[in-house]
Amino acid sequence: MQLTPVIAIHMTAALAALAIGPVALWARKGRVQRTHLHRAAGYAWVTLMLATALSALFIRDYLQFNIAGYTWIHLFVPLTLAGLFGAFRALYLKDISRHHKIMQGLYFGACIGAGAGALLPGRYLGQLVWGQWLGLL
Repeated sequence: MQLTPVIAIHMTAALAALAIGPVALWARKGRVQRTHLHRAAGYAWVTLMLATALSALFIRDYLQFNIAGYTWIHLFVPLTLAGLFGAFRALYLKDISRHHKIMQGLYFGACIGAGAGALLPGRYLGQLVWGQWLGLL
């Protein structure tokens, strides 16, 4: 597998979401509420997560166990989309606590969890990082 434009878009959006997510989560913590920063970082994060999830639909892997080229890591796509829908629904219903829990879960599950899964040795990013960059494989 090689670095295609779709993979480049996917990785760029995912890495940017990984970096911006803590800003959105932190901006509403503590006594000082940074509402404008929270919203700006939050909308940017949501946009990046949508780009990550939707671009993943165009990335296929026929070398691993798959169904029509989709592997286990593609399960994060519907989970991410459902989580984003649920988070905005919670905002609409003014259930801020639920919104907060869903967004935290999405960050740690979809960003950290899927990112860790993408770094497994048999996956493209894992081969790139562990094999080509670090020479460990």
